[in-house]
Amino acid sequence: MANGLTIGRAAAFVGVTIKTVRHYHRLGLLAEPARDGSGYRRYGSADLLRMVQVRTLAGAGVPLAEIGGLLDAGPERFAAALDDVHRRLTERIEDLTERRDTLHRLAQGDRALLPDRACRVLDRLAELGFGPDYVAGQREALVLARALVPEIFESFLTRLEGSLADPESVEPTRRAWAARSWHPDDPRIEELASTLADQLLADRTLLEMPTGFRRTSDAASRYGVVNHHREDGSPSIARLNALVEAKLREAGIDVPHR
Repeated sequence: MANGLTIGRAAAFVGVTIKTVRHYHRLGLLAEPARDGSGYRRYGSADLLRMVQVRTLAGAGVPLAEIGGLLDAGPERFAAALDDVHRRLTERIEDLTERRDTLHRLAQGDRALLPDRACRVLDRLAELGFGPDYVAGQREALVLARALVPEIFESFLTRLEGSLADPESVEPTRRAWAARSWHPDDPRIEELASTLADQLLADRTLLEMPTGFRRTSDAASRYGVVNHHREDGSPSIARLNALVEAKLREAGIDVPHR
């Protein structure tokens, strides 16, 4: 290697491409060596050492824009810079781990969009024998509630948990789901609406809207999207929900949507 190596041989020895070596030159990370009589650059051992240093730091996650100053720095600054790189890499690892976990949860559908507490409610519905369509509808409603009306999401979950823990509350919920096949004028809908309203009124604190929620201009619209999800395909359910809301208002509950 008395006369040095060509760029191709130097790049191969270090484990990078010729394009990469030229990129190092453009960024000022590697000085361009002198050319021989044939016009070829010849790389000596010092050049290869610099290439190895640049390649190693870049592979460890140090931005190329920072490597030049790092290699020319004293030991203390070099150590401090590496500590900073270590911190940034750790943050990236944590972020990637979180994304990986999210992708894993996405394999389970919309559960990636819900906290564990909400997922347990959905599991309980399945355990109680509610069919996949009903559970899917509740999952969608929970996702919408968390996104559109986060102010009342926790109280919404508490209501669901309470109703599923009470056998007397579960049966009317089953009937409400069965009501989707009833005629909108079926007299049973009025009776069922009264039962459901009475259940909700048993704990009025869970029906209270947070302070200031009604003052937001779109509160009623956001609440309505959630509370009337999937109504379009079932006129009987639309009437049932409207009757429940009307009965709650008659009882003095401030229901945002009309």
